[in-house]
Amino acid sequence: MQAFEAVVNYFEHAADQLGIAQNVRKLLLTPKRQVEVEVAIERDNGEVATFVGYRVQHDNARGPMKGGLRYHPEVDLDEVRALAALMTWKTAIVNIPYGGAKGGISIDPHTLTLRERERLTRRFVDQIHDFIGPDRDIPAPDMGTTAETMAWFMNQFERYHGYSPACVTGKPVELHGLPGREEATGRGVGILTVKLLGRMGRLTGHPTVAIQGFGNVGSHTAKFLVEADCRIVAISDAHGGYYDPAGIDVLAAIRHAQKNDGSLETWEGAKPISNAELLELDVDVLIPAAVGHVITKENANNIRAKMVVEAANAPVMPEADEILEQRQTVVFPDVLANAGGVTASYFEWVQNRQHYRWGLNRVRQELDHVLSEAFEAMWETSQKRDVSLRQAAYVLAVERVARATILRGHQ
Repeated sequence: MQAFEAVVNYFEHAADQLGIAQNVRKLLLTPKRQVEVEVAIERDNGEVATFVGYRVQHDNARGPMKGGLRYHPEVDLDEVRALAALMTWKTAIVNIPYGGAKGGISIDPHTLTLRERERLTRRFVDQIHDFIGPDRDIPAPDMGTTAETMAWFMNQFERYHGYSPACVTGKPVELHGLPGREEATGRGVGILTVKLLGRMGRLTGHPTVAIQGFGNVGSHTAKFLVEADCRIVAISDAHGGYYDPAGIDVLAAIRHAQKNDGSLETWEGAKPISNAELLELDVDVLIPAAVGHVITKENANNIRAKMVVEAANAPVMPEADEILEQRQTVVFPDVLANAGGVTASYFEWVQNRQHYRWGLNRVRQELDHVLSEAFEAMWETSQKRDVSLRQAAYVLAVERVARATILRGHQ
């Protein structure tokens, strides 16, 4: 199943629950704009290299569109379209005044020098600046892009449109960025995992957690959960995993990764295991926080975790989702689980518009408040309609977007 097909599948189930007419479904699913552009740059050796860039703007019924910009060799229109639609539902679930968008360039950023990545970013802005901006579409960092990328993006956009720090989010703190933005997605996963454990009656007794992926999201999630008295028994990155039933020393693992270019490779703090073995550990919570599509119909029956929290985008395929539901494994959906990042981006955008900065404590308090309200709304919908948490999240989101679309009229 292709990425966009999976999003449509979840949308259709929610639309069935809500009794939405077919013509309205088509309106809600069809992207407002899909752009594919040529991004040509001069390499440091003087050669010209050409890449393909995308920006999909899915829906703006609830506000300007919002979504990340990723640099990855597997970026294509289908993936970007799917992620743009996910952003529409994600922003609706946390009830912030945005629609959904997504962008990307099909390139492995590690094959470019720093200056080449800067030229690539600026050239991409040259191609799309006319239909983005603080009141239209606000990009943010994603896979393969960083706060520095957003600084280049903002600077190039301002060459056309003047001072406009709110044109992107995820910027360096020194350049109109948000304190706590880097930790926000992982912290949000941690906040919501603790709430889920509480509702499932498993918050006491040091619940066990396995985390696949130890980048920005996974490491901040692990740090938060350790502070919440959870026991992290396994972590991993692209090179492999590490397991200790007595509990991983998360801070030691973070220090090792920081000294080793972000990698856990060569760490000796726990028993080595494979990523596949990590997914099948008998734990209270499994958190896929790396790439998508890691739990499939082939391995779903081997998942022994009581709960799966989707910190990554689409780590559980639809066929696997059905198997897990039949086995009564609780799946916390990505559209809320990793929404801490876009929520913090909203805070940054608000402060840029007001030219006023919050402190870190207020950012954390506001993040907890927004995510807690979204969790309660999703949980209540799940109980009321007797549906899974994923279906409850989509019902909540689709209903809000549909209502906004109808209220706006069609002229």
